[in-house]
Amino acid sequence: MIALETGTGTAGFPLLSTMVLLPIVMAAVVALIPRSRPEMVKFVGLLASIATGLLTVVALVDFEVKRSGFQFVTEHEWVRDWGISWKLGVDGISLFLVVLTGVLFPIALAGPKVRRDVKSYVAWMLVLEGACLGSFLALDLLVFFLFFELTLVPMYFIIAGWGYENRVYASLKFFLYTLFGSAFMLVGLLALVFLSTKGGHPLTFDLVELANRQALAASTARWIFLAFALGFAVKVPLFPVHTWLPDAHTEAPTAGSVILAGVLLKLGTYGLVRFGLYLFPKASVDLAPVLLTLAVIGITYGALVAAVQRDLKRLVAYSSVAHLGFIVLGTFAFTSQGLTGGVVQMVNHGLSTGALFLLVGMIYERRHTRQIAELNGLWKSMPLLGGVFMVVMLSSVGLPGLNGFVGEFLILIGTFVTHRWWAVVATTGVILAAVYLLWAYQRVFHGEPTDDNANLPDMTWRERGVMAPLLVLIVFLGVYPKPVLDRVQPSVERLLSHVESHSDFHQPGVAAGGDK
Repeated sequence: MIALETGTGTAGFPLLSTMVLLPIVMAAVVALIPRSRPEMVKFVGLLASIATGLLTVVALVDFEVKRSGFQFVTEHEWVRDWGISWKLGVDGISLFLVVLTGVLFPIALAGPKVRRDVKSYVAWMLVLEGACLGSFLALDLLVFFLFFELTLVPMYFIIAGWGYENRVYASLKFFLYTLFGSAFMLVGLLALVFLSTKGGHPLTFDLVELANRQALAASTARWIFLAFALGFAVKVPLFPVHTWLPDAHTEAPTAGSVILAGVLLKLGTYGLVRFGLYLFPKASVDLAPVLLTLAVIGITYGALVAAVQRDLKRLVAYSSVAHLGFIVLGTFAFTSQGLTGGVVQMVNHGLSTGALFLLVGMIYERRHTRQIAELNGLWKSMPLLGGVFMVVMLSSVGLPGLNGFVGEFLILIGTFVTHRWWAVVATTGVILAAVYLLWAYQRVFHGEPTDDNANLPDMTWRERGVMAPLLVLIVFLGVYPKPVLDRVQPSVERLLSHVESHSDFHQPGVAAGGDK
């Protein structure tokens, strides 16, 4: 039996609990500020998100690189008779998703302008930040599920309240799809908890304890794994339950799209790793061919559909379907390279796609259209924005030297070792990504501008400040990914050792159950 938990702390300070609760408490403070003071609302909201982001940086700095288990663990009994506790922890798999959340929310609040009901908007954004952090940090299944579901509410209101023309339809579709998947996951969660009490085990929702028990029969574990997988597949979203995503992205406000792509979608991929592989190691191995096939279909389908989009924002939305397919591919390759690449790519996708949505939003604010046919020759009037867009676009393509290359390379290498033909087919997604992104860039920025595009203002200093940290991270992680890999890999190898010890799968060249 492998125990995946080790505890560390920061001088007794409840770092993770503060990280989760601070933005939620500050949302309540924002609610008390009069609507006639939008400047104060923006200041308090931005200050709260920056403070939360600094806490995630503290966790990154104090994180012990060589330890593979959970760190900064906080645990308090909640409902003793049901085995429910407030238990939070972070390991190498969740660490950079937490930091990504801490980075993107201040950028989203500082970047795009909000012209109406600023108070409600900022409050919902802070609630969403706390719910996302709670989802990444929860080590109790019920606490995780509560935060996982809580993310739906603020995102629904952000899309419906501050989105574009078809925002009500898009927000309702988003809510119903994800709620449908979550219903199956709740049934599977309760079944897992109650069936794991056989053999005299006490009732518990503790993730580590349930993973180490492995109390379910093989057939039962497969069905419960499918219930979890469906809930997370909708959130990813994985083909064929992806149709809510393009509508949600297209109609969401710019900051909503940034957070949806950068953070919220990672709840699905993270859930497959943290709960799918960890709780159901044998079932995840048995059903891996199905998920690998769906991932490859999503990669090629998302890329092909993106190539024919007329709306620039919708093109970026469909590119997410393809890129997230790569993450699922690496997850179910069951190799250290594949799974490490998948975790790294979660972060890289959040940075690159979040930056693309910010840039598309800047273009829309100036031109009031996202139709590619109406955007041409923008480079002449906005050379700085065109240059920044080019760097971010190339990072999304996976150009060596930028962050997108690292994750995709590791995923394809790791998948090729164990599932060769899936990796071969998936490489078409890399080629198609270059096709649709370079083609879109050529049509939007090259050529002679029309009268409407000839005199558009270039990036302001505020917009440059918003994009600067994203550009720095995109280049840094592409040139020197070692600090991320060093922290992710020990936890990945420990998880794979857990999978091997409870299934028939063995990594090539690695002894069963051995330390890697």
